[in-house]
Amino acid sequence: MSQPMYELAQVQKVYDGRTVLNLDQLSIYSGEILALVGPSGAGKSTLLRLLNFLEPASRGSIRFDGQPASPELDLAQRRRVTTVFQRPLLLQRSVRANLRYGPGLRGQPLPEAVEAQWLERLGLTALAGQAAPKLSAGEAQRVALVRALVTQPDVLLLDEPTANLDPANVSIIEAIIQAENQRSGMTVVLVTHNIFQARRIAQRTALLWAGKLIEVAETEQFFNAPGREETAAFVRGDTVY
Repeated sequence: MSQPMYELAQVQKVYDGRTVLNLDQLSIYSGEILALVGPSGAGKSTLLRLLNFLEPASRGSIRFDGQPASPELDLAQRRRVTTVFQRPLLLQRSVRANLRYGPGLRGQPLPEAVEAQWLERLGLTALAGQAAPKLSAGEAQRVALVRALVTQPDVLLLDEPTANLDPANVSIIEAIIQAENQRSGMTVVLVTHNIFQARRIAQRTALLWAGKLIEVAETEQFFNAPGREETAAFVRGDTVY
């Protein structure tokens, strides 16, 4: 196993007196694809917000690549992490302008050859000049993924990136995620309700339930020989309270 990219210890997140996340310990390793599964309200998206430094933990310790992590983390470190949400918020501009935006902010204009390569890989070449609001849901999500990847992040956080998309778009997005993980060693944390997706692309899978980490294991073991009854019930599709 590689070195941890994130190390969380005794982490809690509290909103209005209600604890929505309560993790004893979790390590996320550099270069892995980790799937976070669990029912709605389990704390998965809240965890992503902590991992992307959007909010601080109420209690506990989060370390990012060996450094204490918080919203006040150095900008250069924060730029190593990017997120793609379930409903992407694209600029009211062309597809091409959306791709160029992030690198432009960093003073590193996107080379035309790299832009063309990404557009081709995601099947977006013919849509490069089209206004983003006119895209279908699948097309918009592909643009959001490319927009994140052109910044060459060390960590990609994905919050239900293929929810409600057709199988063709799901396949394209999953293939790109896996290819970039293998090519660059990028760490990927994927929140998904699709356990089949977790089985397809994640090296490890973690179950969150009522804000707590129930089990984290190699994906094959997680689904075929889980160590906790709650995990086995979740995999079977049973409801557990």
